[in-house]
Amino acid sequence: MPGFELFGAEEKKEVQDVLDNGVLMRYGFDGMRNGHHKALELEQALAKRMESDYAQVVSSGTAALTVALASAGVGHGDEVIVPTFTFVASFEAVLSVGAIPILCDIDDTLTLKPEAVEAAITKNTKVIMPVHMCGSMADLDALREICDTHDLILLEDACQAIGGTYDNKPLGSIGDLGCFSFDYVKTITCGEGGGLITNSKEYAERAHKYQDHGHDHIGNDRGAESHPFLGYNYRLSELNAAVGIAQLRKLDETLAKQKRTYTVLRDALTTIPEVTFRKVPLKGEESYAFLNIFLPTEDLARKAHKALGSHGVDACFYWYDNNWHYYKKWEHLLNPSTLVRFSDTINKRLKDNNRSFEESDAWMGRTVSCLIKVGWSPEEVQERAERMVSAIQSVL
Repeated sequence: MPGFELFGAEEKKEVQDVLDNGVLMRYGFDGMRNGHHKALELEQALAKRMESDYAQVVSSGTAALTVALASAGVGHGDEVIVPTFTFVASFEAVLSVGAIPILCDIDDTLTLKPEAVEAAITKNTKVIMPVHMCGSMADLDALREICDTHDLILLEDACQAIGGTYDNKPLGSIGDLGCFSFDYVKTITCGEGGGLITNSKEYAERAHKYQDHGHDHIGNDRGAESHPFLGYNYRLSELNAAVGIAQLRKLDETLAKQKRTYTVLRDALTTIPEVTFRKVPLKGEESYAFLNIFLPTEDLARKAHKALGSHGVDACFYWYDNNWHYYKKWEHLLNPSTLVRFSDTINKRLKDNNRSFEESDAWMGRTVSCLIKVGWSPEEVQERAERMVSAIQSVL
């Protein structure tokens, strides 16, 4: 999965172009930059690759979610339905615009369960945010139908699934907005960075302004630009964008490598009757960034995860006990703790999340996820497959 495994001459060339040019900021200094606009170039390439009309690059995946929500007019008191299994950035972004994250059960896709989403909708619901964790997606047809029925915004958090598809369309492009992370351990990395895509001209124009202090970017005089509305600084630097340009060119090659490795490992584990696999919706193709398996029980999953480590199989995760990715360890959300004081209304609704999500627990307690690296040789992949089988069989 990590793009940093593929750093090479292409990235160095793009970065050197920026250093030679001497302008590291994406806006202004037009007289010095000699036509170099790396962030703009990355946006154009991202929109084309993701089959979307518009793209906006920003400083992180968290920033992408924040800008997307603000651009869609999400604000104080609005509710955003998010899964119990995600990264903390998903709910942080919701809170940053004054909205309220509402946790919702997942199913065997490890993403939002449509029936649970339907049950979680209130008069204040504004957005449904499926998070395509570990390279695969929710049932987007069902979620799209729910959004259309209730006049809601569908925002895809595809930060861990760039390159996956649904109904032959890139993940992120099915919703009203889609977001990606380009941090150091993502399939494409800028070192730090993120991006959002949309087919809405209104959302795109708002995003372009909001991520740069609300500047309208009209004219050549940076100091004379107008501010149609408040914004913040979520800009991506030219250096980060330069790395992303080279990485995006490698995306199809990276996905092919991930798929080859994933297939070898999955085929090996298929020989173990007790091992089953995460459900990928019928119209979907995952990005093959992770191999996600279910063991028959929580106890066996814990033992299998421990055995994988003792057999020398690194980069495997038992998310059920993870502080970053599963609701049970989000004490700062469930009993709100923040340096910025929330209103009583927000605090009350946040505390409503502090309950048991038994269906999510039933799936996550049995789940082990193994990262797919692109730097492994075929021999290393085969050896890894054998070790994985041996480790899991040892606890069965």
